[in-house]
Amino acid sequence: MRDHFILNKTSLNELPKISDRVSFFYIEHAKINRNDGAITIADSRGIVKIPAAMIGVLLLGPGTDISHRAVELIGEIGTTIIWVGEQGVRNYAHGRALAHSTKFLESQAKLVSNNRTRLEVAKKMYQMRFPGEDVSHFTMQQLRGREGARVRKIYRKYSEKFNVPWTKREYNIDDFEAGSAVNKALSAANVALYGLAHSIISALGLSPGLGFVHTGHDLSFVYDIADLYKAELTIPIAFEVASTCQMGDDIGSITRLRVRDAFADGKIAEKIVTDLQYLMDIDKNDEICIEHFGLWDDKDKLVEYGVSYREEI
Repeated sequence: MRDHFILNKTSLNELPKISDRVSFFYIEHAKINRNDGAITIADSRGIVKIPAAMIGVLLLGPGTDISHRAVELIGEIGTTIIWVGEQGVRNYAHGRALAHSTKFLESQAKLVSNNRTRLEVAKKMYQMRFPGEDVSHFTMQQLRGREGARVRKIYRKYSEKFNVPWTKREYNIDDFEAGSAVNKALSAANVALYGLAHSIISALGLSPGLGFVHTGHDLSFVYDIADLYKAELTIPIAFEVASTCQMGDDIGSITRLRVRDAFADGKIAEKIVTDLQYLMDIDKNDEICIEHFGLWDDKDKLVEYGVSYREEI
């Protein structure tokens, strides 16, 4: 008869801070199960046992099988689980966020719902693209113009470097094959980057739809964040792929694999987390595993939950 272990649920104030946890743990082509308070990962090379409390976000790539008992443990411990493409190049589905409180989401909503603070965050995003420059006195229209000029310059730079003809960015979302080689590579690379950004935003409990520069789409914030890294990541990869591809090559697949490899060391994921904390005014040392139930009040902001209140006359 199989033994059944009972794991006492960890109290939330005992859980590690996000900075103390393995931020993102990617698994592919393996079977995931549970052994006491740890998850086991088995593949052709053997079995690895990892304490569940040390995993902040579990990214399940292609070829993974996970047991119900493992998911039960992951839910109890507060780990985020996300089903992704290779190295996070797609975001297919996700469970609960790593944050138990709505603190980060409320911060995002507060910043985006006020024109002044929304503009401040948008300017911070643009400032990250123009290091060493003061953009505080620019309007959004001026910033968009400068950003457009910067991106066009980057396109020209890599066009010359890899000897790839370039006219402009153009694509048809309904007909991928209609684009030029470099435009197809850019589209594939950017979609892969959106997948990783989406996973991280979801894991931290932020809303993918509450954008500061982009608006009106359920992935507006994903586009905001991904735009911060295209110049250093997806644009050079796309032009390099376009320069080496032959007639008949699957440019989309080749590009996704290249971007996947660029994600593998985890540095871009770590950078996105750090940048999100900066943009949302979140202290890097804040504990994200804080559970507080309350009732909203227009005067006192929060009042105690679970109390039978009397009607005020």
